[in-house]
Amino acid sequence: MGDYADLRGVRTWYETEGSGDPLLLLHGGLCTNGTWSAQRADLGAEYRLFLPERRAHGHTPDVEGPLTYEDMAADTVAFLEQVVAGPAHLVGWSDGGIVALFVALARPDLVRKVVVIGANFRPAPECFAVPAMLDAMDPDGPGLAFLRELYEADTPDGADHWPVVVDKMVAAWRTGPTLTPGELARVRAPALVMAGDDDLVTLEHTTALYRAIPDARLAVLPGASHLVPLEQPARVNRMILDHLAQETVDTMLPVLRAAPGAPGGPSAGTPSG
Repeated sequence: MGDYADLRGVRTWYETEGSGDPLLLLHGGLCTNGTWSAQRADLGAEYRLFLPERRAHGHTPDVEGPLTYEDMAADTVAFLEQVVAGPAHLVGWSDGGIVALFVALARPDLVRKVVVIGANFRPAPECFAVPAMLDAMDPDGPGLAFLRELYEADTPDGADHWPVVVDKMVAAWRTGPTLTPGELARVRAPALVMAGDDDLVTLEHTTALYRAIPDARLAVLPGASHLVPLEQPARVNRMILDHLAQETVDTMLPVLRAAPGAPGGPSAGTPSG
């Protein structure tokens, strides 16, 4: 079921399905809700799904000015307040994961748990495996044909507006996000950081994201790319559901999760006095 909500002056399209605790699915950049097709049935069997399409994406029109993560996160906060009317789990893919991190930082009271898939916290030139890909992003080229078709099928702005949105998103990727490990250390929601082993975002950057968030788990899926939710949906869906259902992490030989002062713990081996 789909409807529009007025969020901060943006006529925002969203869909809902399922029942249970609320869970937001936040799509990637230049994508639509159509890219969540492999997740909706499994996740909707356990949770009440909310799928907002961000400004300039899908059925939601573009707005004047640049597209920024700060604005998209503020829109998502408004969605949680006005439509969901309370806290929810956030599952974000690529740009959607970045937006989820911004929301978790700005409004921890509205975020229960977080899953970020193929997300980065620094601008693309600092963390993409192939930064030069931004220079080759031709709105009418074959590399963006799939995303262009998704856009043209749903946009209220007309197919001719596609190059404008691509230019705006490429500008956003070049300059943002600009979060730091110190800022990410303030994320209080339990987080699952997920990526393919051949992701667009480097594994080094993904690991840095995982290490920066205090209560985080890391999943690197073998034989997978930035499109892992489409490539390995059963495995991705199971990991998401397991993370959302798990209250604590209890392992037999903890190191990062060891209690302070325990063997292998943060202060192990530190002389006293």
